[in-house]
Amino acid sequence: MSASHSTAPSSNTDPEGRWSSHAPLPVEVIVLYAIIIVVLVILGRPTSVSALPSPVLVLDLIVILFFLRYASTTYSMDSERLRARRLFGSRAVLLEDVRRIEYANLRDLSATGFFGGWGWRGRMWSPVVGSFDSIHTRSSGVMVYAGDVPLFVSPRDPPAFALELSRRARSYFPGVELGPGVPEGARSAGDSSGPAQ
Repeated sequence: MSASHSTAPSSNTDPEGRWSSHAPLPVEVIVLYAIIIVVLVILGRPTSVSALPSPVLVLDLIVILFFLRYASTTYSMDSERLRARRLFGSRAVLLEDVRRIEYANLRDLSATGFFGGWGWRGRMWSPVVGSFDSIHTRSSGVMVYAGDVPLFVSPRDPPAFALELSRRARSYFPGVELGPGVPEGARSAGDSSGPAQ
């Protein structure tokens, strides 16, 4: 990859310089949610004995809400912030606070959480990293060390995401560290002066 390609904005960048992408939605997870919802709908059909909704129907609505929350996961970057958003939860990271970007996998981190990844910011804990926020749709992704607590995200294209984040964060802090496997282009990204547009 040549240096001229390494600092170019990615194809997910709009004319105003904002980068955005939906998180990937693995087919196996969608199928699993669909099966659970169908089974609960079948089990929760009202009977002639009671006109009230059954507890199974309430559970079905909760599962649908969790699916909508999962499917709404998006990531965006502008000239100042990285934002990870989903229904009923989000986290913003100032680009000037980013100090390290590395590939990560939740399975390798042995991550645990009181509500799994379902809290407002998906607060989790790992013996490797300590506390971190996780707004993800799959276990492999990118760990962004910024502020008091790192942020784990699972972008559709981790190398392109790391490259774009590095380009933008290095315009504030050229000393951003990159973990093993992060594309070489990201190491030289952000050499232009001033904040990323």
